[in-house]
Amino acid sequence: MSNVAIGEKRLHLPLIQGGMGVGVSLSRLAGHVAKCGGMGVISSAQIGFRESDFAYHTKEANRRAILQEVKKAKEIAEGHGLIGMNIMVALRDYKQHVQAAIEAGVDCIISGAGLPLSLPSLVKDTNVKIAPIVSSSKACEVILKSWHRKYQRVADFIVIEGSLAGGHLGFLLENIQNNSTQKLLDILGEVKAVVRKYEALYHQKIPIFVAGGIYTNDDIKQALTAGADGVQMATRFIATDECDASDAFKQAFINAKKEDLSIIKSPVGMPARALSTPFLKKHQKITKCFSCIQSCHVTNAPYCITQALINAVNGNLDEGIVFSGTNGYRIEKIVSVKTLIDELMEGIV
Repeated sequence: MSNVAIGEKRLHLPLIQGGMGVGVSLSRLAGHVAKCGGMGVISSAQIGFRESDFAYHTKEANRRAILQEVKKAKEIAEGHGLIGMNIMVALRDYKQHVQAAIEAGVDCIISGAGLPLSLPSLVKDTNVKIAPIVSSSKACEVILKSWHRKYQRVADFIVIEGSLAGGHLGFLLENIQNNSTQKLLDILGEVKAVVRKYEALYHQKIPIFVAGGIYTNDDIKQALTAGADGVQMATRFIATDECDASDAFKQAFINAKKEDLSIIKSPVGMPARALSTPFLKKHQKITKCFSCIQSCHVTNAPYCITQALINAVNGNLDEGIVFSGTNGYRIEKIVSVKTLIDELMEGIV
């Protein structure tokens, strides 16, 4: 299988590198994934954290960084693959991030952490492809029905994220903890039934990528056999030479054991999967709020999610949070993006 069609754009590999914020998937990782023929995805979440004025001019710093990172990623990719941007609906500056991504020239925008009901209006009259991240067929139906009714527009592709993914999860905490969430490939079957109606309506193929717990070549083959058009993988790409995170951040995965994985309640009000760090065992106090997530309220938040993620990606694990998919503990060594992709795609392309 090769050449997944996303409108008139083409992916040589049925592979999306998932967006990871804050600062884990920037231009270097995304550019090298695209150079190998996949879709490299930059996360816009607090992307400007390295800018000198980030603490005081956060919006401007993020916009500037979106433009810079997309430009650098495209230079690295040298015309291969696609460059996408993951933009969370929950961001207070969602609209501004989408506008900056369009100006920067991204190929695709992938949106989750909420329902991206307004996204078609924001990309109108552009060639940017759009995809919602969904965790159920119900969410998929709501989004596609709304887009059709309001904008006469359909998704260019779909990303299904199951409960084994890292970071913030679109499932109830109780269901994750008692392992009663719906299985990823079962969600795929139900989403395919929804998508088929819109494929017929718009006379176009809508590729579906599955994410969450995809770790090996066999996992990818199983997903493709079940009817997925491709997969999205994030955590596995952390342990690559080209990942934008610090060496200490990467080493945390190599050192991790299965029992180090935990489900936490994030200040943004969603459950999340992370590696245990000393930070999570401390009583925290917010000293500054970046007003990044709509659902986060500084008055009762146990810590600042932005600062915790920045600390971690910079290597200060004692004061940081390290998001991980369910298989993060299985990582044993750091390899190049090309080596990893060759392993993942063996016998597939």
